[in-house]
Amino acid sequence: MPRVDAQRNIDALLEAAKHEFAVSGVDVNVRAIAARAGVGTATLYRHFPLRSDLVAAVFRREVDACVAEAPRLAAGHDAGEALELWLQRYTEFVATKRGLAAALHSGDPAFDGLRAYFEDSAGPALRTLLDTAAAAGSVRAGVDPIDLLGAVSNLSVSSPGTEDAARAHRMVSLLVDGLRYGAGSR
Repeated sequence: MPRVDAQRNIDALLEAAKHEFAVSGVDVNVRAIAARAGVGTATLYRHFPLRSDLVAAVFRREVDACVAEAPRLAAGHDAGEALELWLQRYTEFVATKRGLAAALHSGDPAFDGLRAYFEDSAGPALRTLLDTAAAAGSVRAGVDPIDLLGAVSNLSVSSPGTEDAARAHRMVSLLVDGLRYGAGSR
């Protein structure tokens, strides 16, 4: 476990990197990340020796934050609404990861376990929301969570030259409407 000050630096670096990646992509200059975090580049490199280490850490942290929303939403909303709210939260996750998909598919061995990490974390969270919503008659049963995550990801990635987050949310709402089709007929 890192010391308190070291953990504070790590948290600041991850938050700064998340912001810089969303604005400028994962190839942003590391000096910009360090400056936003209020630390020197030596501190950044001490914790994240390679850019891929930083990218992977931001990705894991963001996956964990997204997954943590599932039980919170389930506790505060009816099953169908919790599912839709979580899918919209996931849409935000995908839409703000400019350049991350390309980095993750770059062949860099540092990213080898991230797909499994994502599927092993987000898959069960979404499975629980889907099963609960299906049991409540809000959506049809039998939807594969990994397929649904892929569909939402595809709908959330903007076309080159466009940054219309509202469009991604509208598209995901249409997808959720499709999940509702035939839900009460079984």
